[in-house]
Amino acid sequence: MILILLLTALGVASVAFAVALAIQLRKHPTRPSLEGAVMSAVTSFFDALGIGCFAPTTAYLKFRRLVPDDLIPATMVSGYALAAAVEGFVFITGVAVNPALLGAAIGASVLGALLGVSIAARLPIRPIRLTLGLGLLIAAATFSLSNLGLMPHGGTATSLPPLLFAVVVAVSFVLGVLMNLGIGNFAPTLILISLLGMDPKAAFPIMMGSAALLMVTSGVRIVAKRPVDLGLVLGMALGGAPAVLVAAFIVKSLPLDILRWGVVAVVTYTGAVMLRAALTRTAAAPPTGEARVEAPS
Repeated sequence: MILILLLTALGVASVAFAVALAIQLRKHPTRPSLEGAVMSAVTSFFDALGIGCFAPTTAYLKFRRLVPDDLIPATMVSGYALAAAVEGFVFITGVAVNPALLGAAIGASVLGALLGVSIAARLPIRPIRLTLGLGLLIAAATFSLSNLGLMPHGGTATSLPPLLFAVVVAVSFVLGVLMNLGIGNFAPTLILISLLGMDPKAAFPIMMGSAALLMVTSGVRIVAKRPVDLGLVLGMALGGAPAVLVAAFIVKSLPLDILRWGVVAVVTYTGAVMLRAALTRTAAAPPTGEARVEAPS
């Protein structure tokens, strides 16, 4: 019953996001960004295999200067919303985990994400850059530990006792808030689940399902209210979903160690650049993305 409710909620939220995006595109016709589609196809493919897409996407958007730094989180959440929804359907139905834990963790993440949208929209650019920079460096450290075999191996459990159950739910809420600032939930969720003795595979429906539902729900508000690049968001949406299906049902697994080392190098450099920008005072810089980018009218 819980799984049916989750899948129904995800389906309804996905349709709502698609409708919200279509309404904005009708008001402001634009073509999908080919660069966004290609980027999303690549990152979403590896995202479905467990690499995560937020860190490499932040690095790419920063290097290419496709959007202002403070709009990177909103662009990623809305651009990857439909790809995340596809991942959610795939992993919720394909990996066994306690339904109550799955439902509670996903619900907490969505609640955190919805509360975090308004918070993120009001933050000045320096805290966003600082958060992104720290998040990238943490992601790089996580990839390094995984490559060195130092990540917790986990156990075989698919459920948890009440106290640890509550810990997972509480952390999921915090990760939902942080998603709006561009901090992905994959690595923290995988580490937490493994440390608590659960089967690491059980992390996939939790992290994929929560990311999917919170991204499509937050995405509805983002495309309606934030000054995002609709062409880039549309390109990312069109490129990501098919790539997820290829990764999940055709490729299924790849030797990812070498790729992770490459991601570590790029993400570490980008994190350092973000932190340097956050810690360097620029008196001329306006406080928010809305002040620099004219919202659609």
